[in-house]
Amino acid sequence: MTSSARPQEVAAAMRRRMMQAASAEPTVRRADWRGAVVASVGTDGTITTTDGIVARRRATYLSPVVGEQIMITVSGSGSWIADGRTAPATTAGTWVPLTYSGSWAAWGSTYNNPAYRVNGDGTASLCGFARAPASTTSSSTIATLPVEARPATKIRYLTQLATGVHGTLDIFPTGVIQINDFTGTATWAALDVASGYRLY
Repeated sequence: MTSSARPQEVAAAMRRRMMQAASAEPTVRRADWRGAVVASVGTDGTITTTDGIVARRRATYLSPVVGEQIMITVSGSGSWIADGRTAPATTAGTWVPLTYSGSWAAWGSTYNNPAYRVNGDGTASLCGFARAPASTTSSSTIATLPVEARPATKIRYLTQLATGVHGTLDIFPTGVIQINDFTGTATWAALDVASGYRLY
């Protein structure tokens, strides 16, 4: 700042610097909240966000998942709390079409197209009939679910894969939907068996 600056300019510059310093200091700013994304989950009841904030989870925030959107709160003393996950981008109850892996596809107009839905009560659902690639005789991945529709633990259902052919429909915490444990050739996968699985 030059010596020729007027008193009003000096005062305005000082106010700006004070406001900038205050906005970065929790004891001045007091409590605040904002959204964040989980980068890692600690074994001590904390999570770390993608921008490096370590926050302790509330007792009601169970089974955090890496990649999910959450709300965090900071106290006047600078301590962070993870309040819990926010609502998914898709409205609860809305069926969202699956993006298929490889040559998997919808069966056709006879049945519902494969889709997922986040139910808003801590569960999610699958529906529809998927057509398997030709000559599917072993484990095959149908699709991968987005973060908001992934279970905290592996989910397994019995399902029919062709006339006289039965196997399992597995949903993994990574979001992978897969058919497994069958003998013969899979022609389809009925996803409606997963009508309500726990997210956490």
